[in-house]
Amino acid sequence: MCGIVGLFLKNDALHPRLGDMLGDMLVTMTDRGPDSAGIAIYGPAGEGTKITVQSDTPGAAFDGLAEALSAELGAAVTMTRADTHAVLHMPEAVAAAAIAALEARGLRVMGTGRSMEIFKEVGLPADVLERFGIRAMGGTHGIGHTRMATESAVTTLGAHPFSTADDQCLVHNGSLSNHNQMRRRLAKKGVMTRTENDTEVGAAYISSRIAEGATLGEALEGTLKDLDGFFTFVTGTRDGFGVVRDPIACKPAVMAETPDYVAFASEYRAFADLPGIEAARVWEPEPATVYFWER
Repeated sequence: MCGIVGLFLKNDALHPRLGDMLGDMLVTMTDRGPDSAGIAIYGPAGEGTKITVQSDTPGAAFDGLAEALSAELGAAVTMTRADTHAVLHMPEAVAAAAIAALEARGLRVMGTGRSMEIFKEVGLPADVLERFGIRAMGGTHGIGHTRMATESAVTTLGAHPFSTADDQCLVHNGSLSNHNQMRRRLAKKGVMTRTENDTEVGAAYISSRIAEGATLGEALEGTLKDLDGFFTFVTGTRDGFGVVRDPIACKPAVMAETPDYVAFASEYRAFADLPGIEAARVWEPEPATVYFWER
């Protein structure tokens, strides 16, 4: 079933509240998917690259990690830790080598980019938010997901969001019927996926189209032609987020917009505590129609 949320803040004064507002929305969707949850938080793009990693044994994995990578890469690496996740900061020039070094150590790369950080784990949304301190995080926009596993195991890597390119990620409600065929098509282009989850294929498809020169809107339109099944996608980029539903649009979705923000959720009740929601323009996204907001 799953529950998805997204929040794009147009009012800079609300940026410090992003994690709290988005967290409230996600917790409200808990009964749509109680096995795992995750959030992607976007802040202002900084210098260098951030790599979010996860480990089931964070004490052993993260102790001394930044110092070891600094020596190995010959570049300054800093790190902030949050439970089973850590965010490493480094010059962009060494990011590819850093990813290889991290994966060689058995760490799972959740996402990379200049502004995006991804936190996801098995468990209820409220517990995941508390473990990572997400409510205290600020930012410009973000997307979140609470999952009910239907096509792959309940694992950290199987949780959403899925990231397949710098500062790009995707959450999904629904099921794709041609994801294995699309996975093979993407592999021939050199675009690889890490899990069996069909949502990661959707993320990889959009990233592949953008890498080939498509705009976010064009990439989302392409899902309507190239991906079969029923789906609602919410995708995040460095500059904003976009929404598309399949032509049948059997999965519930609602949007709200005020001068301060644009919000998306699987159900209207996720908007109940947003400021000014009583005066918002509220609508159901049309089938086979792309919506996106960018700075």
